[in-house]
Amino acid sequence: MNHTTATLQRWLNGPRFAGLPMREAGHPVPLLSFEFFPPKTEALEQQLWACIRRLEPLAPRFVSVTYGAGGSTQARTHETVARLARETSLTPAAHLTCVGASREEVEQVARRYWEAGVRHIVALRGDPPPGTRYAPHPRGYPFAAELVAGLKRVADFEISVAAYPETHPEAAGPEHDLDNLKRKLDAGATRAITQYFFDPAVYLRFLDRCAAAGITAPIVPGIMPVSNFAQAARFSAMCGASVPSWLPHLFEGLDDDPETRRMVAAVLAAEQVRLLQANGVDEFHFYTLNRPDLTYAIAHILGVRPVPARSSAA
Repeated sequence: MNHTTATLQRWLNGPRFAGLPMREAGHPVPLLSFEFFPPKTEALEQQLWACIRRLEPLAPRFVSVTYGAGGSTQARTHETVARLARETSLTPAAHLTCVGASREEVEQVARRYWEAGVRHIVALRGDPPPGTRYAPHPRGYPFAAELVAGLKRVADFEISVAAYPETHPEAAGPEHDLDNLKRKLDAGATRAITQYFFDPAVYLRFLDRCAAAGITAPIVPGIMPVSNFAQAARFSAMCGASVPSWLPHLFEGLDDDPETRRMVAAVLAAEQVRLLQANGVDEFHFYTLNRPDLTYAIAHILGVRPVPARSSAA
């Protein structure tokens, strides 16, 4: 059998894969939320607000603004959330952590948010300063479950918490980590948002484990579009997200070719979210890294379209 015949036989006898279903115009679009990080310079401030204005017409369910490690960007986070509430049509969700603050200080910040009209908190244990291990503040909330309970005593916030499909790096084990998630939800959180992942099967297996543990709250997949593989690899090493062997291969040789990197990133993330959507997932949380174009393109593929701005006379 010559090479041409062998190739044809392989094509004819190999497995057949049906394409992922395409959503038609009449199908409900998924709910989206976006995460930004606070700027450290004037140039990054302009980049952040360009990102916000680009994504605002997609009418996400909410947008959140992160803290830096050790609460290092706490003031900028508060400023950004307050400006989002004042100057945009977006619903801001404020990050609050246990790091570096007493219970009284955390509750004071929460009350200020409530008075400013912020009704949604992303409650996290938080990361310690680089090079240190986490230790609770002596007068603070020790972990996120206690923080959630404390926030619910301050006001009737909607609260999101973190979930780790591949287990938190500091957890004693997967079951311990799942128990901790259940405690956070039982304390009053309304949803969990996952750490990002690259293999959809990782998330789907985690959903099965959550269901078996009696968790019924939404577990929203966190999606991080990758256009800079080296940066993504560094993030993943710190947060415990696995990097599949095929991922570096996709970006091989593209260090000096940002345009091709963006195209590869768009295809990769689109496949990921479409597979999740085909499995019934109808809500996604995007870690934008303050770069809006990839997130905008993926949202379009999911069926999301801009909402026309209402005129001031309306």
